[in-house]
Amino acid sequence: MSVMNFSIPRDIVYGEGAMEKLSTLKGKKAAIVTGGNSMKKFGFLDQAADYLKVAGMETIIIDGVEPNPSVETVRRGAEEMLAFEPDWIIAIGGGSALDAAKVMWCFYEHPELSFEDIIEPGSMPALRNKAQFAAIPSTSGTASEITAFSVITDTKNHIKYPIVAADMVPDIAILDPAIPAKMPPHITANTGLDVLAHAVEAVASIAATCFTDPYAIEAIKLVLANLPAAYEKGDDMEARFNMHNASSLAGMAFTNASLGLVHSLAHKIGGEFGVTHGLANAILLPYIIDFNREFSDKYALVEESLKIDDLAEEVRKMNKLLNIPATFKECDEVDFNEDKFNEVLERMSINAHGDPCTLTNPGAPTPADVKVIYEAAFYGKSMKACCV
Repeated sequence: MSVMNFSIPRDIVYGEGAMEKLSTLKGKKAAIVTGGNSMKKFGFLDQAADYLKVAGMETIIIDGVEPNPSVETVRRGAEEMLAFEPDWIIAIGGGSALDAAKVMWCFYEHPELSFEDIIEPGSMPALRNKAQFAAIPSTSGTASEITAFSVITDTKNHIKYPIVAADMVPDIAILDPAIPAKMPPHITANTGLDVLAHAVEAVASIAATCFTDPYAIEAIKLVLANLPAAYEKGDDMEARFNMHNASSLAGMAFTNASLGLVHSLAHKIGGEFGVTHGLANAILLPYIIDFNREFSDKYALVEESLKIDDLAEEVRKMNKLLNIPATFKECDEVDFNEDKFNEVLERMSINAHGDPCTLTNPGAPTPADVKVIYEAAFYGKSMKACCV
Protein backbone atom coordinates (compact mmCIF):
# COMPACT_ATOMS: atom_id res chain seq x y z
CA MET A 1 0.00 0.00 0.00
CA SER A 2 1.36 3.43 -0.95
CA VAL A 3 2.02 6.20 1.57
CA MET A 4 -0.78 8.79 1.74
CA ASN A 5 -1.15 12.27 3.15
CA PHE A 6 -3.93 14.16 4.95
CA SER A 7 -3.67 17.96 5.12
CA ILE A 8 -5.89 20.57 6.78
CA PRO A 9 -5.23 24.14 7.96
CA ARG A 10 -3.19 24.44 11.13
CA ASP A 11 -5.95 26.49 12.75
CA ILE A 12 -9.72 26.47 12.10
CA VAL A 13 -11.67 29.10 14.03
CA TYR A 14 -15.46 28.79 13.73
CA GLY A 15 -18.66 30.29 15.11
CA GLU A 16 -20.12 33.79 15.40
CA GLY A 17 -17.40 36.33 16.16
CA ALA A 18 -14.63 34.16 14.74
CA MET A 19 -13.21 37.05 12.71
CA GLU A 20 -11.78 38.52 15.92
CA LYS A 21 -8.97 35.99 15.41
CA LEU A 22 -7.37 38.56 13.07
CA SER A 23 -6.58 40.81 16.04
CA THR A 24 -4.20 38.17 17.42
CA LEU A 25 -2.02 37.74 14.32
CA LYS A 26 1.66 38.66 14.50
CA GLY A 27 3.06 40.80 11.69
CA LYS A 28 3.63 44.28 10.29
CA LYS A 29 1.67 44.36 7.03
CA ALA A 30 -1.39 42.58 5.64
CA ALA A 31 -2.85 42.57 2.14
CA ILE A 32 -6.62 42.04 2.16
CA VAL A 33 -7.91 40.41 -1.04
CA THR A 34 -11.61 40.58 -1.88
CA GLY A 35 -14.05 40.50 -4.77
CA GLY A 36 -16.83 42.96 -5.52
CA ASN A 37 -18.65 45.28 -3.14
CA SER A 38 -20.55 42.94 -0.81
CA MET A 39 -17.85 42.61 1.86
CA LYS A 40 -17.53 46.41 1.98
CA LYS A 41 -21.31 46.97 1.77
CA PHE A 42 -22.02 44.78 4.80
CA GLY A 43 -19.10 46.16 6.82
CA PHE A 44 -16.99 42.99 6.90
CA LEU A 45 -14.07 44.54 5.04
CA ASP A 46 -13.83 47.39 7.55
CA GLN A 47 -14.24 44.91 10.39
CA ALA A 48 -11.29 42.85 9.10
CA ALA A 49 -9.14 45.98 8.67
CA ASP A 50 -10.03 47.14 12.20
CA TYR A 51 -9.04 43.81 13.74
CA LEU A 52 -5.73 43.88 11.83
CA LYS A 53 -5.13 47.41 13.09
CA VAL A 54 -5.58 46.09 16.64
CA ALA A 55 -2.90 43.52 15.75
CA GLY A 56 -0.61 46.42 14.83
CA MET A 57 -0.66 45.87 11.08
CA GLU A 58 -0.68 48.30 8.18
CA THR A 59 -3.10 47.12 5.47
CA ILE A 60 -3.89 47.50 1.79
CA ILE A 61 -6.98 46.24 -0.03
CA ILE A 62 -6.71 44.39 -3.33
CA ASP A 63 -10.24 44.22 -4.68
CA GLY A 64 -12.10 43.66 -7.92
CA VAL A 65 -11.60 39.90 -8.14
CA GLU A 66 -14.16 38.75 -10.70
CA PRO A 67 -16.48 35.70 -10.29
CA ASN A 68 -14.18 33.57 -12.47
CA PRO A 69 -10.75 34.98 -11.51
CA SER A 70 -8.42 35.36 -14.44
CA VAL A 71 -4.69 34.99 -14.90
CA GLU A 72 -4.53 38.76 -15.41
CA THR A 73 -6.23 39.43 -12.07
CA VAL A 74 -3.86 37.24 -10.08
CA ARG A 75 -0.90 38.87 -11.80
CA ARG A 76 -2.23 42.34 -10.93
CA GLY A 77 -2.71 41.35 -7.29
CA ALA A 78 0.77 39.83 -7.06
CA GLU A 79 2.30 43.05 -8.38
CA GLU A 80 0.49 45.06 -5.68
CA MET A 81 1.80 42.63 -3.08
CA LEU A 82 5.35 42.93 -4.42
CA ALA A 83 5.16 46.70 -3.99
CA PHE A 84 3.63 46.51 -0.47
CA GLU A 85 5.53 43.45 0.90
CA PRO A 86 2.91 41.99 3.28
CA ASP A 87 3.72 39.24 5.75
CA TRP A 88 0.05 38.21 5.93
CA ILE A 89 -2.40 37.74 3.05
CA ILE A 90 -6.02 37.86 4.21
CA ALA A 91 -8.59 36.65 1.69
CA ILE A 92 -12.18 37.53 2.47
CA GLY A 93 -15.17 36.85 0.24
CA GLY A 94 -16.44 34.13 -2.03
CA GLY A 95 -14.43 31.26 -3.41
CA SER A 96 -13.22 33.40 -6.29
CA ALA A 97 -11.52 35.90 -3.96
CA LEU A 98 -9.93 33.10 -1.95
CA ASP A 99 -8.80 31.21 -5.05
CA ALA A 100 -7.31 34.34 -6.61
CA ALA A 101 -5.51 35.29 -3.40
CA LYS A 102 -3.82 31.88 -3.26
CA VAL A 103 -2.30 32.27 -6.71
CA MET A 104 -1.44 35.94 -6.05
CA TRP A 105 0.45 34.58 -3.03
CA CYS A 106 2.38 32.19 -5.26
CA PHE A 107 3.38 34.90 -7.74
CA TYR A 108 4.24 37.29 -4.87
CA GLU A 109 6.65 34.72 -3.49
CA HIS A 110 7.87 33.55 -6.91
CA PRO A 111 7.45 36.44 -9.40
CA GLU A 112 9.68 34.71 -11.93
CA LEU A 113 7.09 31.98 -12.56
CA SER A 114 4.64 31.94 -15.47
CA PHE A 115 1.09 30.69 -15.06
CA GLU A 116 1.99 27.67 -17.22
CA ASP A 117 4.66 26.74 -14.67
CA ILE A 118 2.04 25.95 -11.99
CA ILE A 119 -0.73 24.27 -14.01
CA GLU A 120 0.53 20.72 -13.45
CA PRO A 121 -0.64 19.48 -10.03
CA GLY A 122 2.11 19.68 -7.43
CA SER A 123 4.40 21.86 -9.56
CA MET A 124 4.13 24.99 -7.38
CA PRO A 125 7.29 25.69 -5.35
CA ALA A 126 7.20 26.12 -1.57
CA LEU A 127 5.28 29.07 -0.12
CA ARG A 128 5.58 30.93 3.24
CA ASN A 129 8.92 32.42 2.32
CA LYS A 130 7.44 35.93 2.59
CA ALA A 131 3.89 35.62 3.96
CA GLN A 132 1.31 33.49 5.72
CA PHE A 133 -2.30 33.13 4.59
CA ALA A 134 -5.67 33.45 6.34
CA ALA A 135 -8.95 32.77 4.55
CA ILE A 136 -12.39 34.05 5.54
CA PRO A 137 -15.16 32.66 3.30
CA SER A 138 -18.35 34.65 2.71
CA THR A 139 -20.11 31.70 1.11
CA SER A 140 -20.73 28.18 2.32
CA GLY A 141 -19.58 26.56 -0.87
CA THR A 142 -16.12 26.37 -2.39
CA ALA A 143 -14.24 25.47 0.83
CA SER A 144 -11.22 27.26 -0.60
CA GLU A 145 -10.40 28.23 2.99
CA ILE A 146 -9.58 24.57 3.70
CA THR A 147 -8.19 23.27 0.44
CA ALA A 148 -5.06 22.94 -1.67
CA PHE A 149 -7.11 23.95 -4.73
CA SER A 150 -7.61 27.15 -6.72
CA VAL A 151 -9.52 27.55 -9.98
CA ILE A 152 -8.19 30.22 -12.35
CA THR A 153 -9.54 31.07 -15.82
CA ASP A 154 -7.45 31.47 -18.95
CA THR A 155 -9.75 34.00 -20.61
CA LYS A 156 -7.91 33.82 -23.94
CA ASN A 157 -8.48 30.09 -24.38
CA HIS A 158 -11.78 29.88 -22.40
CA ILE A 159 -10.41 27.20 -20.05
CA LYS A 160 -10.66 27.01 -16.26
CA TYR A 161 -7.59 25.43 -14.67
CA PRO A 162 -7.71 23.79 -11.25
CA ILE A 163 -4.39 24.63 -9.60
CA VAL A 164 -3.39 22.06 -6.99
CA ALA A 165 -0.58 22.54 -4.47
CA ALA A 166 -0.40 21.34 -0.87
CA ASP A 167 1.24 24.59 0.24
CA MET A 168 -1.89 26.56 -0.74
CA VAL A 169 -3.83 25.13 2.22
CA PRO A 170 -4.27 28.30 4.34
CA ASP A 171 -2.58 28.69 7.69
CA ILE A 172 -5.84 29.84 9.27
CA ALA A 173 -9.46 29.29 8.21
CA ILE A 174 -11.95 31.65 9.86
CA LEU A 175 -15.55 30.44 9.63
CA ASP A 176 -17.97 33.11 10.83
CA PRO A 177 -21.60 32.24 9.90
CA ALA A 178 -22.65 35.90 10.21
CA ILE A 179 -20.92 36.55 6.86
CA PRO A 180 -22.74 33.99 4.64
CA ALA A 181 -26.02 34.97 6.37
CA LYS A 182 -25.95 37.99 4.02
CA MET A 183 -25.99 35.81 0.90
CA PRO A 184 -29.11 36.08 -1.29
CA PRO A 185 -31.12 32.87 -1.83
CA HIS A 186 -29.77 31.99 -5.29
CA ILE A 187 -26.16 32.30 -4.09
CA THR A 188 -27.03 30.23 -1.01
CA ALA A 189 -28.44 27.54 -3.33
CA ASN A 190 -25.57 27.50 -5.83
CA THR A 191 -22.83 27.49 -3.21
CA GLY A 192 -24.63 24.99 -0.97
CA LEU A 193 -24.98 22.55 -3.85
CA ASP A 194 -21.29 23.03 -4.57
CA VAL A 195 -20.69 21.74 -1.03
CA LEU A 196 -22.83 18.71 -1.81
CA ALA A 197 -20.89 18.06 -5.02
CA HIS A 198 -17.57 18.29 -3.14
CA ALA A 199 -18.69 15.79 -0.53
CA VAL A 200 -20.28 13.32 -2.96
CA GLU A 201 -17.27 13.39 -5.27
CA ALA A 202 -14.86 12.94 -2.36
CA VAL A 203 -16.76 9.81 -1.27
CA ALA A 204 -16.68 8.26 -4.74
CA SER A 205 -13.07 9.26 -5.49
CA ILE A 206 -10.70 6.38 -6.04
CA ALA A 207 -8.35 8.23 -3.64
CA ALA A 208 -10.92 8.25 -0.81
CA THR A 209 -9.74 6.79 2.50
CA CYS A 210 -11.00 6.04 5.99
CA PHE A 211 -9.72 9.53 6.88
CA THR A 212 -11.75 11.35 4.21
CA ASP A 213 -15.04 9.39 4.18
CA PRO A 214 -16.32 10.52 7.61
CA TYR A 215 -15.85 14.21 6.72
CA ALA A 216 -17.57 13.76 3.36
CA ILE A 217 -20.54 11.79 4.70
CA GLU A 218 -21.09 14.23 7.57
CA ALA A 219 -21.02 17.11 5.07
CA ILE A 220 -23.67 15.40 2.90
CA LYS A 221 -25.83 14.86 5.99
CA LEU A 222 -25.53 18.52 7.03
CA VAL A 223 -26.34 19.85 3.55
CA LEU A 224 -29.43 17.70 3.11
CA ALA A 225 -30.67 18.72 6.56
CA ASN A 226 -29.82 22.45 6.51
CA LEU A 227 -29.61 23.87 2.98
CA PRO A 228 -33.39 24.26 2.53
CA ALA A 229 -33.66 26.31 5.75
CA ALA A 230 -30.64 28.45 4.84
CA TYR A 231 -32.19 29.07 1.42
CA GLU A 232 -35.70 29.86 2.66
CA LYS A 233 -34.75 31.77 5.82
CA GLY A 234 -31.48 33.58 5.28
CA ASP A 235 -31.13 34.58 8.93
CA ASP A 236 -31.53 31.05 10.33
CA MET A 237 -28.18 31.10 12.12
CA GLU A 238 -28.26 27.43 13.08
CA ALA A 239 -28.69 26.46 9.42
CA ARG A 240 -25.99 28.95 8.41
CA PHE A 241 -23.61 27.59 11.06
CA ASN A 242 -24.19 24.02 9.92
CA MET A 243 -23.82 24.88 6.21
CA HIS A 244 -20.60 26.82 6.83
CA ASN A 245 -19.20 23.87 8.75
CA ALA A 246 -20.42 21.44 6.06
CA SER A 247 -18.52 23.41 3.46
CA SER A 248 -15.26 23.08 5.35
CA LEU A 249 -15.84 19.42 6.24
CA ALA A 250 -16.39 18.66 2.55
CA GLY A 251 -13.27 20.68 1.79
CA MET A 252 -11.21 18.60 4.19
CA ALA A 253 -12.47 15.51 2.41
CA PHE A 254 -11.91 16.57 -1.17
CA THR A 255 -8.60 18.37 -0.72
CA ASN A 256 -7.24 15.00 0.41
CA ALA A 257 -9.31 12.62 -1.75
CA SER A 258 -9.66 14.93 -4.78
CA LEU A 259 -12.83 15.14 -6.89
CA GLY A 260 -14.20 13.68 -10.12
CA LEU A 261 -16.14 14.23 -13.31
CA VAL A 262 -18.64 16.70 -11.85
CA HIS A 263 -15.89 19.23 -11.37
CA SER A 264 -14.03 18.30 -14.55
CA LEU A 265 -17.14 18.95 -16.64
CA ALA A 266 -18.17 22.02 -14.65
CA HIS A 267 -14.73 23.62 -15.09
CA LYS A 268 -14.87 23.29 -18.87
CA ILE A 269 -18.52 24.22 -19.46
CA GLY A 270 -17.93 27.18 -17.15
CA GLY A 271 -14.97 28.24 -19.25
CA GLU A 272 -16.97 27.96 -22.48
CA PHE A 273 -20.27 29.52 -21.36
CA GLY A 274 -19.54 31.42 -18.13
CA VAL A 275 -22.10 29.47 -16.10
CA THR A 276 -21.61 29.81 -12.34
CA HIS A 277 -19.50 26.96 -10.98
CA GLY A 278 -21.91 25.90 -8.23
CA LEU A 279 -24.86 25.92 -10.62
CA ALA A 280 -22.95 23.80 -13.17
CA ASN A 281 -22.06 21.31 -10.41
CA ALA A 282 -25.68 21.14 -9.23
CA ILE A 283 -26.98 20.35 -12.73
CA LEU A 284 -24.28 17.77 -13.44
CA LEU A 285 -24.24 15.96 -10.09
CA PRO A 286 -27.24 13.60 -10.42
CA TYR A 287 -26.27 12.59 -13.97
CA ILE A 288 -22.75 11.68 -12.86
CA ILE A 289 -23.91 9.80 -9.77
CA ASP A 290 -26.03 7.67 -12.11
CA PHE A 291 -23.08 7.21 -14.49
CA ASN A 292 -20.61 6.32 -11.73
CA ARG A 293 -22.86 3.91 -9.89
CA GLU A 294 -21.78 1.04 -12.15
CA PHE A 295 -18.17 1.58 -11.01
CA SER A 296 -18.54 2.38 -7.31
CA ASP A 297 -20.35 1.01 -4.27
CA LYS A 298 -19.66 4.17 -2.24
CA TYR A 299 -23.04 5.77 -2.99
CA ALA A 300 -24.66 2.75 -1.34
CA LEU A 301 -22.49 3.41 1.71
CA VAL A 302 -23.81 6.99 1.86
CA GLU A 303 -27.40 5.84 1.40
CA GLU A 304 -27.04 3.27 4.16
CA SER A 305 -25.37 5.78 6.51
CA LEU A 306 -28.00 8.49 5.95
CA LYS A 307 -30.97 6.13 5.56
CA ILE A 308 -31.97 7.39 2.11
CA ASP A 309 -32.98 5.31 -0.90
CA ASP A 310 -31.26 6.96 -3.89
CA LEU A 311 -28.66 9.71 -3.59
CA ALA A 312 -29.18 10.97 -7.16
CA GLU A 313 -32.91 11.33 -6.52
CA GLU A 314 -32.21 13.23 -3.28
CA VAL A 315 -30.06 15.64 -5.29
CA ARG A 316 -32.81 16.06 -7.90
CA LYS A 317 -35.36 16.79 -5.19
CA MET A 318 -33.02 19.31 -3.58
CA ASN A 319 -32.33 20.98 -6.94
CA LYS A 320 -36.05 21.33 -7.60
CA LEU A 321 -36.68 22.77 -4.15
CA LEU A 322 -33.93 25.36 -4.71
CA ASN A 323 -35.11 26.29 -8.23
CA ILE A 324 -32.10 24.74 -9.96
CA PRO A 325 -32.84 23.80 -13.59
CA ALA A 326 -32.72 20.10 -14.41
CA THR A 327 -30.70 20.68 -17.60
CA PHE A 328 -28.30 23.22 -19.07
CA LYS A 329 -30.78 23.86 -21.87
CA GLU A 330 -33.30 25.12 -19.28
CA CYS A 331 -30.71 27.33 -17.55
CA ASP A 332 -31.44 31.04 -17.97
CA GLU A 333 -28.31 32.29 -16.16
CA VAL A 334 -26.44 32.33 -19.48
CA ASP A 335 -27.40 31.71 -23.10
CA PHE A 336 -26.87 28.00 -23.68
CA ASN A 337 -27.26 28.25 -27.43
CA GLU A 338 -27.75 24.73 -28.79
CA ASP A 339 -25.70 25.38 -31.93
CA LYS A 340 -22.77 26.66 -29.89
CA PHE A 341 -23.08 23.73 -27.48
CA ASN A 342 -22.78 21.24 -30.34
CA GLU A 343 -19.99 23.26 -31.91
CA VAL A 344 -17.80 23.14 -28.77
CA LEU A 345 -18.95 19.74 -27.46
CA GLU A 346 -16.08 17.67 -28.87
CA ARG A 347 -13.38 20.08 -27.72
CA MET A 348 -15.05 20.63 -24.36
CA SER A 349 -15.31 16.86 -23.78
CA ILE A 350 -11.63 16.31 -24.56
CA ASN A 351 -10.62 19.20 -22.29
CA ALA A 352 -12.85 17.96 -19.46
CA HIS A 353 -11.42 14.45 -19.78
CA GLY A 354 -7.95 16.00 -19.44
CA ASP A 355 -8.89 17.89 -16.27
CA PRO A 356 -6.92 16.68 -13.21
CA CYS A 357 -10.16 15.91 -11.35
CA THR A 358 -10.95 13.17 -13.88
CA LEU A 359 -8.01 11.13 -12.62
CA THR A 360 -9.78 10.20 -9.38
CA ASN A 361 -13.23 9.51 -10.84
CA PRO A 362 -14.18 5.81 -10.59
CA GLY A 363 -14.33 3.69 -13.72
CA ALA A 364 -11.59 5.34 -15.83
CA PRO A 365 -14.02 7.35 -18.01
CA THR A 366 -13.13 8.14 -21.62
CA PRO A 367 -13.66 11.34 -23.66
CA ALA A 368 -16.62 9.56 -25.27
CA ASP A 369 -18.15 8.99 -21.81
CA VAL A 370 -17.71 12.67 -21.01
CA LYS A 371 -19.48 13.63 -24.24
CA VAL A 372 -22.43 11.37 -23.37
CA ILE A 373 -22.72 12.98 -19.92
CA TYR A 374 -22.61 16.50 -21.36
CA GLU A 375 -25.38 15.62 -23.81
CA ALA A 376 -27.48 14.03 -21.08
CA ALA A 377 -27.12 17.08 -18.82
CA PHE A 378 -27.87 19.45 -21.71
CA TYR A 379 -30.95 17.68 -23.04
CA GLY A 380 -32.16 15.85 -19.92
CA LYS A 381 -31.45 12.32 -21.11
CA SER A 382 -31.44 9.53 -18.54
CA MET A 383 -27.90 8.34 -17.76
CA LYS A 384 -29.33 4.99 -16.69
CA ALA A 385 -30.63 4.53 -20.23
CA CYS A 386 -27.35 5.80 -21.73
CA CYS A 387 -25.30 3.35 -19.69
CA VAL A 388 -27.35 0.21 -20.47
